[in-house]
Amino acid sequence: MRAAFITGHGGNEVVQVGERPLPAVGEGEVRVRLQAATLNRVDLYMRDSGAGITHSLPQIMGLDGAGTVDAVGPGVRHWGAGQRVIVHPGVACGQCAHCLRGDDVLCAGIRYLGEHRDGTLAEYVSLPARNLFAWPAHLDASEAAALGVNHLTAWRMLFTRARLQPWETVLVFGIGGGVSLAGLQLAKGIGARVIATSRDAAKLERARALGADEVIDSSRQDVAKEVARLTQGHGVDVVFENVGAAVWSSALKSLARGGRLVTCGATTGDQPGADLRRMFIRQLQVLGSTLGTLSEMRDLVSWVERHGLRPVIDSRFTLDQVHAGLDRLESGQQFGKVAVEIG
Repeated sequence: MRAAFITGHGGNEVVQVGERPLPAVGEGEVRVRLQAATLNRVDLYMRDSGAGITHSLPQIMGLDGAGTVDAVGPGVRHWGAGQRVIVHPGVACGQCAHCLRGDDVLCAGIRYLGEHRDGTLAEYVSLPARNLFAWPAHLDASEAAALGVNHLTAWRMLFTRARLQPWETVLVFGIGGGVSLAGLQLAKGIGARVIATSRDAAKLERARALGADEVIDSSRQDVAKEVARLTQGHGVDVVFENVGAAVWSSALKSLARGGRLVTCGATTGDQPGADLRRMFIRQLQVLGSTLGTLSEMRDLVSWVERHGLRPVIDSRFTLDQVHAGLDRLESGQQFGKVAVEIG
């Protein structure tokens, strides 16, 4: 089968597109013939460093994906050949205390597609049957694939960790990236007020078109001061961020008393000033979050079907154009997901 895989670390030259063995189908597993995947920041990290992630080379890239069931292994009863499915990229052990109570994303032995095991930038992938979910009928392959990382991550951040309520206000940093756009879509979907930030005026206009109530151009406006103006000095109830050090100070200053900051990334640095005095005096909460559980994925897919949500796709590339897709993601110019169409 054809796949995009890394043979080392250090840039585009280590990413190859070529033949890899067809994955076997073990007990309780399903092999999926993939039609599309989308690129995520971790694909750039695996290409450039991969430090701290246990893996062996060559490693097929890609976390999320959508396709059709190709074959099922012994013991699989709920999936059959030809069914359209989307992928949850975290393969947990299924036996530890976290898994048994349904918090599988906290499993110490979890192995992610594209990081610890072969991923979805390939014609086929095999994984446990429990990691598959029905593909919402109103979505195309790239849109369906996008749910498996960005929208699942945003779902857990907003509703499980921060417990965002419809009457609250959320500040979303870095609108244009996939997770931030997913956060905007989901928060507006429950009726919350959304303030979005970006350094790109065109992205802010597009965010307004998607439903953002207010926007802040962080290239020329002080985010915390503008939030204070827009909220009559109250601040926001929730800050949704995946940027890290560059926005940390303004994020904390933007929170109302008792507010919650939820974060899933640190693309500009992971060692910001803690501002502990502000945190304890104003009784702020800082919440970390990564991906989401199988149960949360089930809830997300059901919600997407009911509300007709469509993930925003920035651009589409073929598997042979994966280098151009990675460059597009690395540029930071994208608005939405960079998709790789495989079928």
